[in-house]
Amino acid sequence: MAKDYDLVILGGGTGGYVAAIRASQLGMQVAVVEKGDLGGTCLHRGCIPSKALLRSAEVFKQTKEASEYGVDTKDTTLNFVKVQERKDSIVKNLHQGVQGLMKKGKIDVYEGFGRILGPSIFSPMPGTISIEYENGDENTMIVPKNVMIATGSKPKSLPGLDIDGDLVMTSDEALHMEELPASIIIVGGGVIGIEWASMLADFGVEVTVVEYLDQILPSEDEAIAKEVEKLLKSKGITFVKNAKVLPDTLQKENGITVDAEINDKNETFKADKMLVSVGREANTTNIGLENTDIVVEKGVIQTNKHYQTKESHIYAIGDVIGGMQLAHVASHEGIVAVEHMANENPLPLNYDNVPTCIYSNPEVASVGLTEKQAKEKGLEIKVGKFPFKAIGKALVHGESDGFVKVITDKSNEDLIGVHMIGPHVTDMISEAGLAKVLDAASWEVADTIHPHPTLSEVMGEAALAVDGKQIHG
Repeated sequence: MAKDYDLVILGGGTGGYVAAIRASQLGMQVAVVEKGDLGGTCLHRGCIPSKALLRSAEVFKQTKEASEYGVDTKDTTLNFVKVQERKDSIVKNLHQGVQGLMKKGKIDVYEGFGRILGPSIFSPMPGTISIEYENGDENTMIVPKNVMIATGSKPKSLPGLDIDGDLVMTSDEALHMEELPASIIIVGGGVIGIEWASMLADFGVEVTVVEYLDQILPSEDEAIAKEVEKLLKSKGITFVKNAKVLPDTLQKENGITVDAEINDKNETFKADKMLVSVGREANTTNIGLENTDIVVEKGVIQTNKHYQTKESHIYAIGDVIGGMQLAHVASHEGIVAVEHMANENPLPLNYDNVPTCIYSNPEVASVGLTEKQAKEKGLEIKVGKFPFKAIGKALVHGESDGFVKVITDKSNEDLIGVHMIGPHVTDMISEAGLAKVLDAASWEVADTIHPHPTLSEVMGEAALAVDGKQIHG
């Protein structure tokens, strides 16, 4: 006999499990259907494991530079097996935590593949979920009042480029490398590509980044992207831009070789391995969308501002609807969707107020419009910029590269964009995020007392710099 639920969520990633917890808090009977491990891509193949590796790379780099701090170390070596063991331990610990949260919320978890059925004996509307199991057990049928699709995304590849998981990898396979290559070609200079480039360079790998566009990190402010490229070049990373990789030239003998078309000429690149980092695509296949009136355009599910699809009782959140494809965005989308189901009248998510972070070394963080975007909107703007090299705590830490850039609307002084590159900026961007939510003016940020000595002083100085009033620059 089919079991009834108030909400069934397809996908137990960050967006799905957060939505499940919020629904449980609101008194709903909730089930999550997940074919893999709770926590999804973020916990197992993305945010957490990659940041664990980045932290090990950072410590390795700092240890080699310890003599600059008066700490003599000899024969610093990297034990990559232990690096991977530490990463796996962190993931395991957090996975157990998510499992505990499901039990605490009395949320049923089905370990299988969920597919949406059309109208049937179970329900006159599309939405009954059929759960298939890898071991061949008979399908389970569950009947929800509401469905949430939170099936996430997977790495893209270039057409014709064979991903073998060894010589040619996506980030999924790269996370499980047993040893580091001596050299690697990274195809794609977006967020994931740049994080891996920074990490592998700090581990001592020779890195070449091949980017199709004329700017790495194309979604970032131009000044930030240029600074990232400059600082990563100082690590020894090679950047090749305006380059179209030609998949049919790929050869796998003694490593890999591949050609790229640059200014109408072909250039050959050779390395031990290749990492393909050209974006992600939504997981929309085989989940039963054809049994519904749900609209899919350009590979992503279309929703309204409350994440309802064309089937009003079926919602969709996270990477599967496109947009910013960030774990913290999926979580908030899930909360908005659940609260809308419960008639809580939630405010729609304002994507202009969502911070984005890049965990390279140096880090990058931003919120709001870039300078180019502001000008394209016809806004008259003022810009303040302040370097970390004038911040005492940055010098104490030995990390004084980078700056903070504040963009304001000249008509009302409101912050419309904040862009950071430098030490621990991913931990500092929330101040700018709060300022955006509150429609704060630059003078209000400047009037906020930033304790000394802290890295956060750079935010106050950048806000002052909007009107040329910075103290230490």
